Amino acid sequence: MRVNHPIISADSHITEAPDTYTAYIDPKYRDIAPRIVETEDRGDIYVIDGMKSTIPMGLVAAAGQKWNEIDKKARYGDLHRSGWDSSVRIADQDRDGISAEIIYPTVGMVLCNHPDFEYKAATMAAYNRWVAEYASVDTDRLIPLGQTAMQSPEQGIADLEAMKALGIRGVMMPGNPQVEDYDSPVYDEFWAACVDLELIPSYHILTNSADRAPTRGPKMNGFMQVMRGVQDVMGMLVLGGVFERNPQLKVVCAEADAGWVPHYMYRMDHTFERHRGWLPAQVDKRPSGYFAEHIYLTFQDDFVAFENAAKANWERLCWANDFPHSDSTWPWSQPMLTDQTAHLTDEQVRGILCDNIAELYGIDTSALPVGGDALAGAA
Repeated sequence: MRVNHPIISADSHITEAPDTYTAYIDPKYRDIAPRIVETEDRGDIYVIDGMKSTIPMGLVAAAGQKWNEIDKKARYGDLHRSGWDSSVRIADQDRDGISAEIIYPTVGMVLCNHPDFEYKAATMAAYNRWVAEYASVDTDRLIPLGQTAMQSPEQGIADLEAMKALGIRGVMMPGNPQVEDYDSPVYDEFWAACVDLELIPSYHILTNSADRAPTRGPKMNGFMQVMRGVQDVMGMLVLGGVFERNPQLKVVCAEADAGWVPHYMYRMDHTFERHRGWLPAQVDKRPSGYFAEHIYLTFQDDFVAFENAAKANWERLCWANDFPHSDSTWPWSQPMLTDQTAHLTDEQVRGILCDNIAELYGIDTSALPVGGDALAGAA
């Protein structure tokens, strides 16, 4: 794709290094920290004490591989090295024509659903220390998000302050906090701290207990539900009056696609207009207005989102390549973007690929290289 501006991936990932937790965690938890275990039948897997789920790293770090090439028994040495070694990360960005990345965790997504909040808090503090060090090689192009276990609103604020001190610009939230739920007014001070500290809260797929509910039919049908958990959170924030009480708050709905948004906003308004007499909500205006103003959405090759950008608020749509996950568009992002953005104006293209996410996170685009074919061709 030929552009004259940077292209920023609004949702990329790392694959936590084998020592992310063991070397950076509070010594009290070192013996039970999340760790890599080598297996014969599943390759290298991350094992987390207190959880049945394990994470085969070959399945989550398969960017660039076709469906019949993914190695379910991959060893760490077979994975994209830039997933845990930032000294080679920029080269992989360049290859895909990407000027900068917002970086989310991988193992940390699973940890969001750990039942022990103290253990979860210790692992997330370790991750924050590790990822800040990972990104320190180039703080213009590598923009990491931290994590909080959300043990309480007060502890969440303390976690935000610790992240700010590390140079982190946003926080990936667990789908389920320990105290009440996110629409409760007890979280208003936490939201105010997010605004004051300029740390953007983000809800990513697979970080919510609802994402792991039993499904019917083949396993592939279960994959279709991964958006439901974050959709529920977005609806709760809107209808629970969170944005009405916190008018400066912005949040990110990450990797849940965005083609569904126009209908979702319509359905919220329909329900508000027709049924609020017996289905109360904590808002006084049409819900779609809150959604359109306060919620940013990241997506990869969701052509429906591009096709319907004008029916959503395109200034809140943010493209991402999801590197190095198996759902990633890397290293084919540029031809895909050329095709799927062909009908958009130059202003819309720049907004969705660069300016929307740059404004949200305060990214200095003048410090970034021009993305697209020019960058990929020079790699």
